[in-house]
Amino acid sequence: MEKDFDRWNELKKQVNSGEVLPLYHAREIWWAHLGVNVGYEQDGTGPSYERPILIIRGFSPHVCLVVPLTTSKKRDRFYITAGVVEGKRAAAIVSQIRLIDTRRLINKVGTLERALFDPIRKAARKLL
Repeated sequence: MEKDFDRWNELKKQVNSGEVLPLYHAREIWWAHLGVNVGYEQDGTGPSYERPILIIRGFSPHVCLVVPLTTSKKRDRFYITAGVVEGKRAAAIVSQIRLIDTRRLINKVGTLERALFDPIRKAARKLL
């Protein structure tokens, strides 16, 4: 599959120029501009290269640790159930954990229940 890095780079310039830093907290689910990434790194989708993410931890108003979410049904130790997100069953892809700038955050979807969040956080901690 051919990736459109040029189109993403144009949008990335706009995302980078954003001045508003959204307030966020751990356990929140947000849509975020994840962009077009190299190889098998999790990409965003659609014209804005968006994907839902789960915030694992905030480090500052500028940077947070996140895990991308997917609706793909895989049985794997790296895919941990995240319940239902916007009407679809979702899983956190803990192998794709990453730091992002909070300017990538688009809009908050909701907050994950602690009972679902704790196994995801523990799996992420285990990887690190």
